[in-house]
Amino acid sequence: MQNERSVKMSNELGSMHNKIVPRQFEDLRGWIDALRDEGELQEIDVEVDWDCELGTVARKTFGQGNGPALLFNNITGYGEGDDVYSRRVFTGGLSNYKRVAMMLGLPKDAPVRDLVLATRHFLQQRVEPVEVKEGKVKENIVTGDDIDIYKVPVPRWHREDGGRYINTYQATITMDPDTGQHNLGIYRGMLGQKDTLPVLLWRAQNWGVHFQKWADRGMKMPVAHVYGWEPSLPYCASAPIPTGVSEYEVMGAIRGAPVELIKCETSDLMVPANCEMVIEGFIDSDPETFEMEGPFGEYTGYFGGDQGPKHVTKVTAVTYRNDSIHRGTLEGTLPKMLNENSITSSVQRAGVAWNVLERAGVPGVTDVHCPAANNGTTLMIQLNQTYRGQAKQAAAAIWGSNAAHLRYKNVWVLDDDIDIHDYASVDWAFAYRVNAAEDDIVFFPGSFGSLLDPSTRLRDRDPMKFGTGKWCRVLIDATINLDFDLEEQYEGERYPKTVHPHKEDMDKVNSRWEEYGFPSETK
Repeated sequence: MQNERSVKMSNELGSMHNKIVPRQFEDLRGWIDALRDEGELQEIDVEVDWDCELGTVARKTFGQGNGPALLFNNITGYGEGDDVYSRRVFTGGLSNYKRVAMMLGLPKDAPVRDLVLATRHFLQQRVEPVEVKEGKVKENIVTGDDIDIYKVPVPRWHREDGGRYINTYQATITMDPDTGQHNLGIYRGMLGQKDTLPVLLWRAQNWGVHFQKWADRGMKMPVAHVYGWEPSLPYCASAPIPTGVSEYEVMGAIRGAPVELIKCETSDLMVPANCEMVIEGFIDSDPETFEMEGPFGEYTGYFGGDQGPKHVTKVTAVTYRNDSIHRGTLEGTLPKMLNENSITSSVQRAGVAWNVLERAGVPGVTDVHCPAANNGTTLMIQLNQTYRGQAKQAAAAIWGSNAAHLRYKNVWVLDDDIDIHDYASVDWAFAYRVNAAEDDIVFFPGSFGSLLDPSTRLRDRDPMKFGTGKWCRVLIDATINLDFDLEEQYEGERYPKTVHPHKEDMDKVNSRWEEYGFPSETK
């Protein structure tokens, strides 16, 4: 039976390419056009203030993950005639599952599980990028004293934010000086001086590893912040792509064509040739160069990363398209208050976790889910359990992977009769299949974790001292306990029968449903 399930899952993943129709949107504007055609875009032409008003509109619109994408065409202080780099702001492109499905080449009504399977599929595919000599992002090139990043209509998303955060849904590009491998990540950063961009840089993140290598050489790290391209750019930049794999290659797989890259003006970094804007610069390890950064309304739903001196991107060039569009997003997730990061993380982190489990040799996994409200901090694993300790093996595999940084604090493992997308089902399993005295709740203390989780003591969240946070991770094993003795249980089963009606009884009731006076759609 276990072998049959494994074959079924392998076939299911392998058949994803038959469901996927890759789409090349060409750039951010092509993506916006596609959203407009699908009725997924709301354009706002009235004047909107970048100072908290824009963020509040986004917050109300994102709601529970059912609002449209937003294009703000009239930002206070960035109108016609003003000397600016951008006049418009786009946000919310991936703030619901329908638009994530569009990006992945799936039907808009595809279930979340299909989005996870498609992500798993693409994480195993590679389409190498190509270098080009010309690109629209080079239509305007600003260097030296002419640089002024305040010419971008960057919102102050929340009133308590420590500044105007420009790096919210960009791709920050760095390079491993040993291998030349590029890394793309989403790391927060705000406007500092007119040519400085204070950032939150942690050593445990991929760009933190790169940064340390450059610092060990006594060199500043080149960096490029990229704003506005196809939706696969922020999707892959925010996903924990396996070390040694270029996000550009996965982006190429998603769009079914190579990503066209062009060299930066002041470094050897490569960026998408037709993106909206690139801010180039270097980050110095000298604390004398640090500037104040934080706090910021973070993915946890709390303001995190207290104000303090942080690393700075010293800007050396800004290149941008004519009439460029700034791409940003609202962070911070609460129940019934979702956003782009919460929606995309729920898909990415589930797909990555499933691949981790498969690579580790954990059998019987039939579904993996991350609830959107907690951005992958909680992970649900549905398992066809065939031997004792299988749930603990799954949690150990997840926690031992580099994908566990900032995520997978709490892992639930449930039997395959439990719908892990339905919290009421999960809660029922917690109520009647979890016995703490039988080791169904396991703590894994002193683990690396999130510096932004307020449940961790503040003294344990010093990035300069520790490089990462401190977590006590938890496994909740809500599977039926295989230690239960079959002979002492229920007619040869470890658990009693559930109260589901027999099939013949349900079939009879279904056939007479409208006869009882109920509308047919409530069957």
